[in-house]
Amino acid sequence: MTRTTKEATETKGNRAKVTTPADREIRIERILNASRDRVWKAHTDPALVAQWWGRGNKLVIEVMQLERGGHWRFVEHTDEGAHGFEGRYAEVTPQERIALTFEWDGMPGHVSLVTISLEDLGDGRTRLVETMLFLTNEDRDGMLHSGMEEGMEESLAALDRVLAGMK
Repeated sequence: MTRTTKEATETKGNRAKVTTPADREIRIERILNASRDRVWKAHTDPALVAQWWGRGNKLVIEVMQLERGGHWRFVEHTDEGAHGFEGRYAEVTPQERIALTFEWDGMPGHVSLVTISLEDLGDGRTRLVETMLFLTNEDRDGMLHSGMEEGMEESLAALDRVLAGMK
């Protein structure tokens, strides 16, 4: 079942800030009400990733080799069908950063570099910063006009629910 925008906005007004600080780049920043340890686990434990990454839709993690050079492939199942995403991990710095290549099966050859950074705010909250660097401005603009922000908010709302349920 595809999640609705209403569910995505039910995160107590905590929407992500999306900017384009440079050519070919999208930057997403959001404060999460969870410790950096919990946020890291939610990004690296396949069972937890499957609960939030696909906007709350069914997500099959075919492979998740969380190491430099390791392969990842996720398939999201929606009412419209299956959507595959994959890439390679470029960097994995525990508790701090994950960098990976990202490619959607629907647009082969349009690869971006995604860097996820986690900052411990010291009060039980974590600043999540995700940067996406594209090969061209056209690829970046295509992502911005694809409904990416809505899908991202749906995934972050699902992440909030996962984090709230973790001990």
